[in-house]
Amino acid sequence: MYSFKGRDFIDIADFTREEIEYIIYTALELKRRLFLKQETSLLKGKVLTLLFEKPSLRTRVSFELAMHQLGGKALYLGPQEVGLGKREAIKDVALVLSRMVDGIMIRTFAHNNVLELAKYATVPVINGLSDLHHPCQIMGDLLTIKEKRGQLENLKICFVGDGNNVCNSLITASAVLGLETWISTPPQYKPDPEVWKWAERESKKSGAKIVYEADPYKAVENADVVYTDVWVSMGKEVEYETRAQHFKPYQLNSKLLSRASENAIVMHCMPAHRGEEITDEVMDGPQSVVYDQAENRLHVQKAILALIVG
Repeated sequence: MYSFKGRDFIDIADFTREEIEYIIYTALELKRRLFLKQETSLLKGKVLTLLFEKPSLRTRVSFELAMHQLGGKALYLGPQEVGLGKREAIKDVALVLSRMVDGIMIRTFAHNNVLELAKYATVPVINGLSDLHHPCQIMGDLLTIKEKRGQLENLKICFVGDGNNVCNSLITASAVLGLETWISTPPQYKPDPEVWKWAERESKKSGAKIVYEADPYKAVENADVVYTDVWVSMGKEVEYETRAQHFKPYQLNSKLLSRASENAIVMHCMPAHRGEEITDEVMDGPQSVVYDQAENRLHVQKAILALIVG
């Protein structure tokens, strides 16, 4: 059996292929139990702090519901309550919360904030999003692909758009699991170079095939999964005009989707800017699984919490 209890969940690179697969298996089992209305009080008496610097619909709701459905409680702390690293040092926040709660979820701007919090906390720290990684999102995405396509292997995944935190975590997961993933971004907006170098090294061990292709039409050719995200991440709004010009050829529309496999699924981690990175006809079309994907954040985060906090 794998040892999860007490571990942080910061980066998918910290886990083995078998551990990631076990988290997905656990998520499927917890989702089945919820469907059958079977009570799961795995976190009865446990409290999770939700530490938010960045607002989010899906992250807050999914983590609060996850704790509730597992019999525990969630305590929300927004930027006004904490002032992370400004009103109060991250070290002090970590040490104080560790005396009172059983786990900390942080959604922040700088990835270093996550690392520093985890350094001093004596309870598990979960990365709900940073500027470098979005591991919980990608775990929910893997669960969605597994449900919709029956497997993760022998599929071509293509991410089109910005080489952002979601893209970085997708690359990381693909390298660990040995998946085929194509990345298509404007050359100026490639994924993090250190993440890419790590993935290249890991791929030699796992057999993953990770390819960068600037031309989105070549990248999407015969893809089984086509994934996109916003062109301008939160905190980079001043770059909108410049980015919009560079990203126009990367819009996920029916023309681009027609190059993918006939039964390809369309993914978007949301929030979506309809008419920009994705069109309404694709977002609302028969190949879209974006709402299943959003729901699966709940189920996979329940699995992560049950394993590391429970």
